[in-house]
Order: sequence, then C-alpha cells, then structure tokens
Amino acid sequence: MRTLVNVHIPHEPFNTLMRNGSVGAVIEQIIQECKPEVIYFTEQSRRRGAVLVVDIAQPGDLPSIAEPWFLKFNAECEFRIAMKPEDLQKAELDRLGAKWK
Repeated sequence: MRTLVNVHIPHEPFNTLMRNGSVGAVIEQIIQECKPEVIYFTEQSRRRGAVLVVDIAQPGDLPSIAEPWFLKFNAECEFRIAMKPEDLQKAELDRLGAKWK
C-alpha cells in the first residue's frame, strides 16, 4: 500500500551529527534500508523534515520505516495512506454515495 511518511526531525541530534560529519552517511543508510519511491527533504513545523513515499506490503513493515528515524534522529513520523487517481476510481465512489445518501 502506498504510504506517505512525514518525518519531523528535531534539531538535536541532527546538528551534532552534521557537525561531526556523519549525518550524510546516516541519511543514506536510512534511504537504502527503507527504499522509498521518492523522498523530499523540507521544513516541517519550523524543523528539518522529510516526506517519503513508500510501499507498505503489511502493517509489520512500518517499524522498518520508522525505527531508523526514531533511533538516529529522535524524529517523529506520521503515516498516511495515499492513492493515485486510478486507485480512487477503484473505490467505486458512486456506489458508496448511492448506498449512504
């Protein structure tokens, strides 16, 4: 299932890892492990952040995505199911609308 992951990264320990030159290697390791379809680094609530699109095959896959961010950066992660337009078409919204009018 396609999932959006919003990662909120606090200033510490990121700043310390940045100053000692290891932050790039840590981020690269996380990316290699979680294999996102795409990842964007951005500001999240006045802090560093990232937005990933990942494919989650089963609920037990979530820890492999979140734990590296938790353990390395003390980050917070939010998970949201995401659909492409063709996924939404498969939901049969007209049928659901008729059922729940």
